[in-house]
Amino acid sequence: MAAVLKTKHHGGCPHDCPDTCSMVFEVEDGKLVGVRGNREHPMTRGGLCVKLKDYEKRHDHPDRLLYPLRRTGPKGSKQFEQISWRDALDEIAARWKSIIAEHGAQAIAPYSYLGHQGLVHGLNGGDAFFNRMGASVMERTFCGEGSATAWLLTYGPSGGLDPESFRHANLIVIWACNSVSTNLHHWHIVKEAQKAGAKVIVIDAYASRTAKEADWHLAPRPGTDGALAMAMIHTLIDEDLIDNDYVENHTEGFAELAERAKTRTPEWAAEITGIAARDIRQLAREYATSGTAAIRIGVALERHHGGGQTIRAVCALPALTGAWRHVGGGILAMPVWQHPYRFDAICRSDWIPVGTRVLNNLQLGRDLTGENELSIPIKSLMVWNTNPVTQAPECDKVVDGLMRDDLFTVVADHFLTDTAVYADIVLPAAMGAEMEDIILAWGHNFLTYNEACADAPGEAVSNREIFRRLAAAMGYDEPEFKWSDSECLEHFIDWDAPVCDGIDLDYLRTHGYARLNVGSADERAPHREGNFPTPSGKCELKASLATGGNFVAAPFRQMYEDMQGGEPLDDLPDYVAPRESAQSNPALAARFPLSLVSPKSHGFLNSCYANASDKIKGQGEQFVLIHPDDAAARNIEAGSTVRVSNDRGSFEGAARLTKDVNCGVVVATLGYWRQLNRGTVNIVSSAEFANMGHAPSFSDNLVEVALA
Repeated sequence: MAAVLKTKHHGGCPHDCPDTCSMVFEVEDGKLVGVRGNREHPMTRGGLCVKLKDYEKRHDHPDRLLYPLRRTGPKGSKQFEQISWRDALDEIAARWKSIIAEHGAQAIAPYSYLGHQGLVHGLNGGDAFFNRMGASVMERTFCGEGSATAWLLTYGPSGGLDPESFRHANLIVIWACNSVSTNLHHWHIVKEAQKAGAKVIVIDAYASRTAKEADWHLAPRPGTDGALAMAMIHTLIDEDLIDNDYVENHTEGFAELAERAKTRTPEWAAEITGIAARDIRQLAREYATSGTAAIRIGVALERHHGGGQTIRAVCALPALTGAWRHVGGGILAMPVWQHPYRFDAICRSDWIPVGTRVLNNLQLGRDLTGENELSIPIKSLMVWNTNPVTQAPECDKVVDGLMRDDLFTVVADHFLTDTAVYADIVLPAAMGAEMEDIILAWGHNFLTYNEACADAPGEAVSNREIFRRLAAAMGYDEPEFKWSDSECLEHFIDWDAPVCDGIDLDYLRTHGYARLNVGSADERAPHREGNFPTPSGKCELKASLATGGNFVAAPFRQMYEDMQGGEPLDDLPDYVAPRESAQSNPALAARFPLSLVSPKSHGFLNSCYANASDKIKGQGEQFVLIHPDDAAARNIEAGSTVRVSNDRGSFEGAARLTKDVNCGVVVATLGYWRQLNRGTVNIVSSAEFANMGHAPSFSDNLVEVALA
């Protein structure tokens, strides 16, 4: 009997992570049998996180969806029958055409996120289809939009500090980012700098895995980082630790910021943050005098009411000290701004009918239950690449909405997730090694190619193929709906952009990845001479887009204020208190005295892998970190099952008594499946928006903890 040949192929991690690892797929007889990191990749260097190291097991999981399904029992009962693709498509098209005829296309809503991060099959893969239909537009602001708004107000669409340049820093501040669990390959660079003598400071509300490896950990109360940043600004100015030449030539609004910062003293911030004034001064001094200082901010920094203003304050720091002058100096958020993705071609926003309403994915529960009074109720929902029953805030309301008899729900997924069990029709989706794509990167400067090299099991097909079939069923005959995946990739990247010089699709197919032509990370100081892509060409400490300083300012300001319910846009950074804290809302804190932080899990990728027994074993069953003093006051012992609750609902987990959290703070990680646990953390999370970009407020959250 002839031996089966094992072949190797280029892969890219498709998950919602800044690292976008380059991988090598090993395939035998059309089946993915192994995966390893690509050792040649300069950023990801052959390493894979605990989620992806055995990716082939996810492809071959026994619970994987293989065929289209139709619901036969009550919603949520997991009672389905297998049907053909033809029957599934005919039923979906018939139901949608009926809804459009009776209620209009806006009664249909798409719902997706970054369960797959590819340009073809990912977040925006269905946008052209639903825009052609005239469906409601779904604004997706789970992470990054508050950060992006604050960044653009300050720096414009700059990629910021090159993540690989951190190796040249003398001092590194990791602010609200658990790099060990969520940005592992950048953490390797940070560790190299640390071994070479750089001091690593982590600012986070609890002692995460990353904080435990830092030289210094500062733990401000949840939602108070903005006060810490403003007090640092005060100290830099008060002690003349700024780079006056850089400030004068490359910033706008310094005088106004300095005036505001006069009262934002370390003593003022100490009362708010719980960090001693002397430590705040030391932090500012070390940051300013280190020579080359780098800041890495995580999206967690936006996840409270004042998150946008917090990020603007943090973004001001490298401009005040002139850190941008140095290779390895400055700040990194998301370098995606310099990537040549053509979202106009991917999304076809020009097809959206004038006047189409915009819904928001964070408030799905409110929209489905009628709490948000919609002029046209949602009569059908299609969900792919996401799992809102665990991932969306106020998810009890999401469940209540999905239980509506008059809601027709379609879900495309790999498993019967917490959301899929409420669907009327379930469609089986292909996985990473089964489809061609280029994976979006928001944590480094590489394009990453993913080859379709394994056969999808059963009748599973790619997301793009699902929308090709739906378009045909609906009678849409635009050329976009006939493009192959390869043709999509030719259209979805601006191959003529300067950053793509010498790079094309054939190059990626040969090599698997390519660094964009943005200059060497060992030489880059992108804002040494300013050159910020803002209206003024400078770092805007006072944002011109907020003040009417140019022709786009007035509509931007009006759009912002409309988005924020009329809340005025402040043109200067400042501390904005969380909605739910002992200081800002003492009446609520009297009932729910603990602040809950809900970071990403180490063993799951959002809710991906939270149904895999080996990943659950590594991550541990759902738990709640609580300080021993808070536990003692509630008669809670280690291992006790506790209920975490507020007016939005409750969930249960095992108590872990630890001084990794301060008194008054509890931590429960994200991603656990509801059908495998007694509720999950987002039951108690608020769907209220933060103050910029309709960002979420997952960590603006008061609760009580008691024995279950």
